[in-house]
Amino acid sequence: AKKMVLLAAAVCTKSGKTILSRQFMEITRARIDGLLAAFPKLINSEQQHTFIETESVRYVYQPMEALYMVLITTKNSNILEDLETLRLFAKVVPEYCKIITDTEVAQHAFELIFAFDEIVALGYRENVNLSQIRTFTDMDSHDENVYKMIKKNKEKEAKENAKRREKELQMQRRTQQKMGGGKTGFAGGFGSDSAGPSSYGGGAGAGPSSSSYSSGPSSASVAPIAAAPVAAAASEAKKAPGRGMKLGGKPKTSEFMDALAAEGEAVPAKAAATASSASAAPVAAAPAAPEHGVSIKIDETINMSVSHDGGMDSLEVKGMMTLLITDPASAFIRVHFTKRDDPNINFQSHPNVDKKLMSTESIIALKSADKPFPVGTELGVLKWRFQTTDEASIPLTINCWPNVNSDGSCDVNIDYELQNTSLALQDVVITIPLPSGAGAPVIGSCDGEYGVDTRKGILEWRLPVIDKSNTTGSMEFSIRARDSKDFFPVLVAFEAPTTFAGVEVAKVLAADSGAPVLFSSDVKLVAEKYEIV
Repeated sequence: AKKMVLLAAAVCTKSGKTILSRQFMEITRARIDGLLAAFPKLINSEQQHTFIETESVRYVYQPMEALYMVLITTKNSNILEDLETLRLFAKVVPEYCKIITDTEVAQHAFELIFAFDEIVALGYRENVNLSQIRTFTDMDSHDENVYKMIKKNKEKEAKENAKRREKELQMQRRTQQKMGGGKTGFAGGFGSDSAGPSSYGGGAGAGPSSSSYSSGPSSASVAPIAAAPVAAAASEAKKAPGRGMKLGGKPKTSEFMDALAAEGEAVPAKAAATASSASAAPVAAAPAAPEHGVSIKIDETINMSVSHDGGMDSLEVKGMMTLLITDPASAFIRVHFTKRDDPNINFQSHPNVDKKLMSTESIIALKSADKPFPVGTELGVLKWRFQTTDEASIPLTINCWPNVNSDGSCDVNIDYELQNTSLALQDVVITIPLPSGAGAPVIGSCDGEYGVDTRKGILEWRLPVIDKSNTTGSMEFSIRARDSKDFFPVLVAFEAPTTFAGVEVAKVLAADSGAPVLFSSDVKLVAEKYEIV
């Protein structure tokens, strides 16, 4: 058999305009442009084959929607090998282009050229397949991955050290404040309007999954107390000797304006306002009130596997409540929480926690009332587990219905339904695998947003929120496919600011006096592995 000699591989329009061309032999651009411009005129619609021979070259081509994938070879090349190579080129283009248009091909020109070079070298076909081309062009380096992993671990360790140091400094400030009457000036906050309701009870936190609560005095009664350390800090600053850096001192601009005013000169109001705002800027930039002495974190994961033909393989929910106390004065406490009344949810408490109080009154308290909770250390105080094969317990159901047609196309309908309306799912991503080499799907309708990654061969259906206001939704698309099993497994990812077990902190009280204690709470449910197989 004769070996093929490939002169060039090109993508052109049906009118012969060159979008992309890669020459593998010594040939001028003008020659390539001339060959491609003449190519559409040589096509005979009555012919069944997809190659054309001229006196000097052979065209081997394949239509791709509004474009042509064209190989220009010598006349003595092996036609069977030419056709096999053409099919590989035609598979490569959809790997990088979501839709086959001239604009999309031009945008991914360099990626396509690199892929073309993996197929042909010096005019001869390389023994590679699509998977190998994808690996070669990704240029995945083991050493680079190891380096990135080490770098990431170092950054993570540095962040953890910084957080630990920050907690140590906060504890030192609190201790100094108790011993020295608030000389630090930072522990109590600055009493500004912005640090009022949001820093103490009653204000919302930094998002739906993070909030602060207080069943004690209102922010109005706390504000005068918070202002005391500011005054103390200001008096300390006035007494401080030396000519070091001054926080909140008058700048030279303000002194100059005051001197002009004292001499009877008219000072513009705008300049005076600028000077006063500049002198006030350092005070406004000071840190706000500290974190609460009690932080409670509630994390829950859900794992589920359901067959697309019907029937659930497994549903497992695991959760953990973690307690972190940074203020020694808040170490003697009782945590009151609420939970879902379901006997199938198995709750277990820490060995040092009073099990009777936990099970009968939903209170987390130590067995020994005279012992405090550990300070500065995260402690898992409560965990729970739920496991079932009952489909009625599925929080979010996904139905995927592929219908393969006789012409080789496939119509896919996929929909969701939120069965547990007490949950508000956020950042929902439903990932549907696509048949290899089928190209981009044609979307008929879609609730929410979608994205196609042809290189990974997936379609992502994205919904910001699924809650009781939009319990159902659907998407329809068409694509070439031979088997309905190509669209499974369907993977689902989401988060929620509430838990499946309904665990939530109601209040935190002092163990001896029953007085309310300020605390912060962070609740998160994460879908760890949620799939329809």
